[in-house]
Amino acid sequence: MRSKHIVKEEYDTMMDWAGRAIEIMAMTFVVVIGVAVLAAVIMFWIDRTQTGDAIRRNYPVIGRFRSLFSELGEFFRQYFFAMDREEMPFNRAQRNWAYNASEKKGNTIAFGSTRNLNVPGTPIFMNAVFPPLDDQYSTTEPLLIGPHCAKPYEAPSIFNISGMSYGAISKPAVQALSRGAAQAGIWLNTGEGGLSPYHLEGECHIVYQIGTAKFGVRDAAGDLSDDRLRQVASNPRVKMFEIKLSQGAKPGKGGILPAAKIDEEVARIRGVPMGQDAISPNRHREVNDFDGLLDLIARIRDVTGRPVGIKTCIGSADPWFDFFREIKVRGAESAPDFITVDGGEGGTGAAPMPLMDLVGLPLREALIRMVDLRDLAGLHDRIRIIASGKLIVPGDVAWAICLGADFVVSARGFMFSLGCIQALKCNKNTCPTGITTHIPSLQKGLVVEEKDKRVAAYAKAVINEVETIAHSVGVPEPRLMRRRHVRVVGDDGASVQLNELHPSVQIDDEGQVSAGGHPQFEQALKRMQV
Repeated sequence: MRSKHIVKEEYDTMMDWAGRAIEIMAMTFVVVIGVAVLAAVIMFWIDRTQTGDAIRRNYPVIGRFRSLFSELGEFFRQYFFAMDREEMPFNRAQRNWAYNASEKKGNTIAFGSTRNLNVPGTPIFMNAVFPPLDDQYSTTEPLLIGPHCAKPYEAPSIFNISGMSYGAISKPAVQALSRGAAQAGIWLNTGEGGLSPYHLEGECHIVYQIGTAKFGVRDAAGDLSDDRLRQVASNPRVKMFEIKLSQGAKPGKGGILPAAKIDEEVARIRGVPMGQDAISPNRHREVNDFDGLLDLIARIRDVTGRPVGIKTCIGSADPWFDFFREIKVRGAESAPDFITVDGGEGGTGAAPMPLMDLVGLPLREALIRMVDLRDLAGLHDRIRIIASGKLIVPGDVAWAICLGADFVVSARGFMFSLGCIQALKCNKNTCPTGITTHIPSLQKGLVVEEKDKRVAAYAKAVINEVETIAHSVGVPEPRLMRRRHVRVVGDDGASVQLNELHPSVQIDDEGQVSAGGHPQFEQALKRMQV
């Protein structure tokens, strides 16, 4: 047995260490308190003497919490306060559908819908009494674009990836989109930032977007280069070219890529200097009217041999009467091979708030106007219509097809499939999910080998459920859906069949157009007469 003397020494040693630990903790506490007090005094002095913020000047230190809470409010609302259908631009129900679809989780729900069906504008699809049986369904067939081109495009999918340029989104994001698009059999639009090696990595179909700055296809003076066009078109993966006139998030304003997001590679691909924002002109300098636009379309189509279309946000249908009248003068071969209609609710990486909020028709109005003008011009089978703008869930995609769209494209839906959490930091190079940032430490969160599968799964889920809606309304595949298959809730809460609000242009079996006794169409046909 140990002696009492030894035990006492061990006890004294332990108590000595305990006393020292308490002294250190006390000293640390005093230092921390002292630093905190000193910091508070310094902040008090700074706040009281600064002149830029009245709240901080009148309420030093505590006034800082207002800015902090305002900054964090958008995140707290998302998790704690907002209901499933309340948030903007996309609510929790929409985001969760995209997340579940991309992760191949079941998207069934229980108990009852959380959607308020009394909100004006809500679409309600009209289910058929005797829908097609399981063995009577058919998948959507490929659709020809550009019949007068040297190399027309048989587009296989109704749902595709909209323009997101390299620079606006990161390298791993583009890689995952490219691979996922190939797996799903859909096209990937480059956005106006040019063609990067990462767009081609997955060997998917590519739509090359030509913005107003001609990034990637311009010469040293910034003008469109035929040689660069041929070089891009020589890649067999590039299937079409899209001339961007405007987009819904910033109509009347060109692209904006902040200098913080322009590294050496982005600068080289775009052909822009580093250290300054890359600002695109608000329109194509060489195009002053519809005559010039048709000339540009013809030039690019002749040089590349590929289908060429335009992307635009519509402010009014009136100017477009002249466009279709000019096509009738020149002949159907002069028409764009497709028109992408972007709604005013469309998104982007950076745009002035007044333009994003207040300018441009929403898609529900713009799409109907462009479809009707095309059909009145007798170009239903010549020009394909692509709908773009906040269409990320199957119901929205099916609704756009009912209105007359041949294809639907989405950007933000595919961002959600990559893991976007709607942090609203796309313009600041600090995206926490690595999608819209060029900071390597943040990009590490986006694992390409995992996210490409989610991109493909999301696309397939949307297409599958759009086909399910088509079968429910009584047709074997989505493109057979018409305006008569959907109702829209009015201001009084009662729904009205869409073809009663917006009748479709009548086209007979021989392709002849008729106003069908509709006075608005009669007037429009007169305006289109050559």
